[in-house]
Amino acid sequence: MDLQTDQQITWCPGCGNHSIFGALKMAITAVVETRHGVSLHDVVFTYGIGCHGHMVNYLNTYGFEGLHGRPIPLAEGIKLANPKLTVFVVAGDGDTFGEGLNHFVQACRRNIDINIIVHDNRVYGLTTGQTSPTSDWGYRSKTTPAGSIESPINGPALALSSSATFVGQEVSSDIPNLTNTLLKAISHQGVSYVNILQNCQTFNKVNTVDWFRKNTTRVEMNGRSSLRADAINTVISSKLIPLGIIYQEKKPTYSDLVVRDKKLVEFDKLREYFK
Repeated sequence: MDLQTDQQITWCPGCGNHSIFGALKMAITAVVETRHGVSLHDVVFTYGIGCHGHMVNYLNTYGFEGLHGRPIPLAEGIKLANPKLTVFVVAGDGDTFGEGLNHFVQACRRNIDINIIVHDNRVYGLTTGQTSPTSDWGYRSKTTPAGSIESPINGPALALSSSATFVGQEVSSDIPNLTNTLLKAISHQGVSYVNILQNCQTFNKVNTVDWFRKNTTRVEMNGRSSLRADAINTVISSKLIPLGIIYQEKKPTYSDLVVRDKKLVEFDKLREYFK
């Protein structure tokens, strides 16, 4: 299955977006080829603004690139309008935890059945290297030349505290594990959030591929407590950044609970009342 368009890819050489793109293509191919009743026409992506958003030009699926910080509500609307679709959000750390922070929290607590894929390179890359909401304390950039004095947002911890039912985290350089976690996220019924730690080869000289290799460790649900509080403790207390499926819970989705195909307002009775 050819999921790549004929458009020239303009990401920097060595950018983590290349491997994320490859993992997504493999995951989508596996879903379409193995799931009965799912075709490529059932797959839709929404994109935010950032280097990641250029994927709308390269991935040969239905896609919509929205405003900065707004890909999540776009995806929610698509899913509510047509629940049969498999809907993805491709967003960045600035998209998701800056302008889009409220949308992220609301999607998690609603448990709407969409897949939120966050490219977290801890910097604003497209606008040439400013500190982002996930940049480490002390991170030096064009906007914080003396070092950031703000604590970074911990995406997985925020998702867990906002009632997300699937939380995973991977590094972009580990394509096999990233693909596997994406497949499990797609199979999950409810909101799925996968935070992808990636390098920005051009503007982030701190959080490199080698840095992530030295500062991460794999965790798995098997053999661990399935309590949300324990998962939160894992992501905020671990000396190394946890990778893998951090938490998963089965519960009704937003679409399961919303009222469908029913008159919500009896207009005839209202007209009679206000005569």
